[in-house]
Amino acid sequence: MTDLSAFPIATRWPASHPDRIQLYSFPTPNGVKVSIALEELGLPYEAHAVNIGKKESWTPEFLSLNPNGKIPAMIDPNGPGSKPIGLFESGAILLYLSDKTGKLVPADPVRRYETIQWVFFQMASIGPMFGQVGFFHKFAGREIADKRPLARYRDESRRLIGVLETKLKGRSWIMDDDYTIADISMLGWVRNLIGFYEARELVGFDDFRNVAAWLERGLSRPAVQRGLSIPARG
Repeated sequence: MTDLSAFPIATRWPASHPDRIQLYSFPTPNGVKVSIALEELGLPYEAHAVNIGKKESWTPEFLSLNPNGKIPAMIDPNGPGSKPIGLFESGAILLYLSDKTGKLVPADPVRRYETIQWVFFQMASIGPMFGQVGFFHKFAGREIADKRPLARYRDESRRLIGVLETKLKGRSWIMDDDYTIADISMLGWVRNLIGFYEARELVGFDDFRNVAAWLERGLSRPAVQRGLSIPARG
């Protein structure tokens, strides 16, 4: 039987199936990236809900695996060399899963690096900017009288959507006909921006027809639909 005792997180969120990938997450744009990838790849895994509303990601057990205190985090009991590996940061996990399976990233080295750069684009730009729009438009930041921060993040988010709009012209996916971790990294964020964050009109989303069509294609995938609600909020 697989032994996960070296990972303190497994004491707070015990594994029923320790031989499977252990996912510690919550259905947010960052969290669902990994759920979607696991569903697309068909890898056996066990999802544990880390309730960020209750600040469970700041508990010592979670921080022992992800010192950044953000979801998601993951343990693969069958990592490199058949040894367990613990990972945090969603982009790194996506790349690990694609390397593990040889899927969701093009085999050609040039296209592989092009795919990775778009994952980094999400992590460095899309995610942080959209998250700030959510804060200043829907959450506590909306009460701030000075609207310059909101305007700054709105304008930058619109610019970033424009980057995607240009990239997706004449393409089904970010990497042409290849659906990859680049698409998976961004689908939840764009969905949240116009849905949960209620910023569709704010950023003028309907001006970006290529992005809208890409989002619709992505959300129609059964694995994406399943992954968007994993782990269940309870």
